[in-house]
Amino acid sequence: MDQLEKRAAIALASIFSLRMLGLFMIYPVFTFYSQQQLTGSTPVLIGLALGAYGLTQALLQIPLGFASDRFGRKHIIAGGLVILAVGSVVAALSTSIYGVILGRILQGSGAVGSTILALNADLTREDTRTKAMAMIGISIGLAFAVAMVIGPLISGWVGVPGIFWFTALLSLLGLFVLYGATPEPKAARSHRDAEAVPALFKRVLSDGELLRLDFAIFTLHTILTASFIVLPKLLHSVGGVHEDYQWVVYLPVLAVSVAAMMPAIIVAEAKRRMKPVFVGSIAALLVSQIVLTFYHGSIVELVVMMVVFFTAFNVMEAMLPSLISKVAPADAKGTALGVYSSAQFFGIFVGGAVGGWTFSVGGYSGVFAFCAVAALIWLLVAASMPKPRFARTHMVNVGRIDDAEARRLAGEIEAIEGVFEAVVVPDDGVAYIKYDGKVVGTEVFDPFAARAVASA
Repeated sequence: MDQLEKRAAIALASIFSLRMLGLFMIYPVFTFYSQQQLTGSTPVLIGLALGAYGLTQALLQIPLGFASDRFGRKHIIAGGLVILAVGSVVAALSTSIYGVILGRILQGSGAVGSTILALNADLTREDTRTKAMAMIGISIGLAFAVAMVIGPLISGWVGVPGIFWFTALLSLLGLFVLYGATPEPKAARSHRDAEAVPALFKRVLSDGELLRLDFAIFTLHTILTASFIVLPKLLHSVGGVHEDYQWVVYLPVLAVSVAAMMPAIIVAEAKRRMKPVFVGSIAALLVSQIVLTFYHGSIVELVVMMVVFFTAFNVMEAMLPSLISKVAPADAKGTALGVYSSAQFFGIFVGGAVGGWTFSVGGYSGVFAFCAVAALIWLLVAASMPKPRFARTHMVNVGRIDDAEARRLAGEIEAIEGVFEAVVVPDDGVAYIKYDGKVVGTEVFDPFAARAVASA
């Protein structure tokens, strides 16, 4: 990446992580706060408050991405950050669970994740965009880990309302990064590798393998959100760990789980054992939930199962976007990722709502039993998945060509050994290629880009 692209990637990764950090920080402490401080709290309403932002995120992120094509990326991102700040202030000032639910709904309405990715695409070249996307993805994972640690610390200092005020401040900081550090794109246009395309929804939604992966991320975040309705309470009641000091548990648990994740990812990608690692991680997650359903009476047992759970969770968080890229049609990656992300946020909402209800009727065991059933269904769905192709994606700017030349060029690229699929879109001036990186290198595609330069 050149200096402008690095600057853009760092700035946009910062904006993304600032948003998600604020949204995640209440996970470890919200159950305690709502029961002690918010009028009208019930387990069902607590779960709704925890997951409410996921519903509006799921519903609005793709439409707001479309809106950014018309009204400008930065205008939509700025509006989303302001809405996130307003929702955070509403939640901070609320003394009832209903006010916090409203605040969380507003927070989720600032659903600009897809717009940030679109701006990233505007500011990067086709051959460097994947690196910039990876930086954004890493920032989200770091935001979650940091939130688990600093959420209890901030709560102990200024209370949960202080977390909401801090989230509002992070949103305003995001505005500063947007207008003070993010480059201005020369032009905004559609990028099929980073944005949803309306004409491709039918194709993506009718693809059974993509739907299987959408179900995977939906289930994963359903289980995560439901778990956080009860995990903090168990750490307090079983281990005697005060809510303000639970970071001393989350920090080593997350550190060990990340360390344990790395060998699994290496085996999956480098050794091409993607399906066994994938199915094995679901099985590990299922085991953790079954054990916790029946045995959650000691802190040692609880921490061990948390390590198992978060290891499996981290493996899935790393593998699923990679699998989407491998499975999605060459020219529909952005659309597939948009649907996938919406499924993730809808899982957050369902996890909060159903997790709260199961806690009200079955206590701790009820929540873990629900999570175990969800994991079992997921395991059965995943067991029949075909072995994924180890496809990489590459894009080549081929310049302005007509339909006939696009078809001819696509056929020529597909004839190269190791190429699975090539789609040339004349309106984009881009060739979208899926290939086996162990058979062919990207330098083979350079002459097709050279043609674009010669014809420009």
